[in-house]
Amino acid sequence: MSPSTKTFTIVEYGGFVRNGLPFDGYQSLPEHIFDALEAFILANHTGSDTEAVELLSLSVRRGIGKIITARNYVGLITMKDGTLIEILPKICGDNVSKENTKRIFLEMLRTLKNTPFKNFNMSNLNTDRLSLFEIFISMFIAEITTLVKQGLKSVYNMVEANEQFFKGKLNISQDIKFNYINKTHFFVRYDEWSINRPENRLLKATLCFLYKHTQDNQNKLNISRLLFFFDGINSSTDYETDFSKCTHDRSMSHYEKSLSWCKVFLRGNSFTAFAGSEVAVALLFPMEKVFESYIAAKLRRHISHIKSDILMWTQDTRCYLFDHPSKEFNLRPDIVLEKEKKFIVMDTKWKLLSENMKNYGISHSDMYQMYVYAKKYNAEKVVLIYPLSENIHGISFESDESDDRVKRIKVEVFLIDLLRPDNNLQSLLENSAFVDHNSNKRQNPNGNVLPFLEVFNKK
Repeated sequence: MSPSTKTFTIVEYGGFVRNGLPFDGYQSLPEHIFDALEAFILANHTGSDTEAVELLSLSVRRGIGKIITARNYVGLITMKDGTLIEILPKICGDNVSKENTKRIFLEMLRTLKNTPFKNFNMSNLNTDRLSLFEIFISMFIAEITTLVKQGLKSVYNMVEANEQFFKGKLNISQDIKFNYINKTHFFVRYDEWSINRPENRLLKATLCFLYKHTQDNQNKLNISRLLFFFDGINSSTDYETDFSKCTHDRSMSHYEKSLSWCKVFLRGNSFTAFAGSEVAVALLFPMEKVFESYIAAKLRRHISHIKSDILMWTQDTRCYLFDHPSKEFNLRPDIVLEKEKKFIVMDTKWKLLSENMKNYGISHSDMYQMYVYAKKYNAEKVVLIYPLSENIHGISFESDESDDRVKRIKVEVFLIDLLRPDNNLQSLLENSAFVDHNSNKRQNPNGNVLPFLEVFNKK
């Protein structure tokens, strides 16, 4: 990366002060960059579906002035002057370095559907040296390199021109208009086998865009080499029109990943399109969705490995809060495991629990939600899955009431150590009600399971 690059890296719940003294996870940001970032926040709050409190929050603190705090979105913001703001997820654990955090986040992104992150090779990426933005550029370069080796596709394009030769069909009306006196030319219409097709125009536009914004010398060199293969192809100037003209058939299937990257860079497609006059690229991802996708992908892999007859559903919509007079208020738990008409319902929550907060930060609405899931699915178990938090070990909540006539509702709070997720999820499955109905008496050997929160329903 160029030494002139200005990179500011923070983690969730950290932020920036406006050209002031750093404090408690907050970095000092030059005034013009802070102001540009403030304008970006305000632009995406007014008239936008994305609430500013979810993206980045803007507030004032006595004696300090304005501060910007990172919230639920992580990723990167690249300013037009080259300044890079990198927001990483907050991950708890022993010796969690910035490089480890970045690696974990990239691994989580691989599980997202309809994104180009799914198939990249982590081992080929220098996550220690590169910023997130440069890593994304490296991924795109690798994809285009593979595509170029396979060969860029050509297509027949309709050409209408006043030529010195006769080819195709004569356009009589235009020929009379242009060549009534000059008989040496022919106004003709013909098909030309050309590499200048919408897909290639978009690829070239993305390469040119990234060449201007990359600060890594190796990425710049690789893009320069790739542009050689796009000689004779116009760079797209109307992205939406060219995207609408892209061919989606089997012959163009090897273009799909590359075009997905084009949408990421040219449209800023992470989950939401962001506005901002001083922002060149904003790739920000809601960690709630990323975490949910990651846990679901990991669980699905574990279930497939044990070759069980457990069925797994994500965002299940089979149950409703009310059934009469018609089915209303659709329920949508993150994960449902089913075996022989028995259910385990799971919901993921990207939130750090704390022993200093009431109920450790578990919200009433989350518990109410899990109670409803337990009732409507008649679930064997319901599980709230959180990332690992510091100083949370072996805590349980129990109701003082019981009624043998009513099935006991159990809500397990399970903490995932993102440094060792596979071991944790394997333990979760082994402790499932499908395997051992006395699992509430067992402890996870990793020490990261909160014993059941037991809620008893009494009529």
